[in-house]
Amino acid sequence: MSESLVVNDVFHPDERRAQALAQFDIKSAPIRPAMPEQHRTFFAGLPYLLASTIDDEGWPLTTLFTGPPGFVSSPDDTHLRINAPRRQDDPALNAMFSGKEIGILGIDFSNRRRNRANGRIGRMDKNRIEIAIDQSFGNCPKYIQIREIYPVDSTTPPAAREDLAQMDDQARALISRADTLFVASHAYSEKAQGGADVSHRGGQAGFVKIDGNRLWIPDFVGNKFMNTLGNLLAKPKAALLFPDFDTGDILHLQGTTEIVWQPETIKGPEGAQRYWCVDVQRAWRFRQALPWRGRNVEYSPASLGTGQW
Repeated sequence: MSESLVVNDVFHPDERRAQALAQFDIKSAPIRPAMPEQHRTFFAGLPYLLASTIDDEGWPLTTLFTGPPGFVSSPDDTHLRINAPRRQDDPALNAMFSGKEIGILGIDFSNRRRNRANGRIGRMDKNRIEIAIDQSFGNCPKYIQIREIYPVDSTTPPAAREDLAQMDDQARALISRADTLFVASHAYSEKAQGGADVSHRGGQAGFVKIDGNRLWIPDFVGNKFMNTLGNLLAKPKAALLFPDFDTGDILHLQGTTEIVWQPETIKGPEGAQRYWCVDVQRAWRFRQALPWRGRNVEYSPASLGTGQW
């Protein structure tokens, strides 16, 4: 690797370490310090947005903002604004304040498009969060299932958060049939390369294996950036968010992580290049939290190309 690439590297050291362990040789990547116009337009047209941060003890947290298209706006190419009501009982939202690191993920279930960014929270008020962007980049459409998202009556007051002493039967049932999840991770860095991150994972229904209090997730071929696994090398903690597209429930999990780099040591789905697991330490659920549901699932060809447990 040339000296100039090291000086101007868009990856933090543990992302580079993960790439080396995976035997990837990434010379450069389209990770920018500002959002191109198409990303700004994309975020502004979404009715939902994933975001992540960390709590005071360094645990990653993630949440899902919702609102009518336009609730996310971009006054310029280095700032995003989220205008949405915030639940008082959402641990992720309670951990967000000015100066805090934040990761965001926009994903369009109608066409498999997704873009990511990270940075820091700037100004905040009751219903607005402004984000100063450090890094912005697109992701490939692999493993994203197409769904028709349709609105439902959301006039009923939301039910209170349910704290779970352990994953209950309903949580396990959701995980066992899930084809989509989101993972929040974090790596401290004084430069823009680190920070909070939230990413998508997908596969065939049941691609996450439940083993007692441990969840196993196969890592299929992707963009080779190794953002999530690099963060998990730096800090082996993660938060998972499982949306229930049928009921509108949201399940959040937090736990410690481990990566298995030799896929032959685990008899898992065909196509897995490695595996990582989460030992669940904390769980909570919001019932019927989503003002929309998903139907008419069309599996990604990449998902259909993978095996099952």
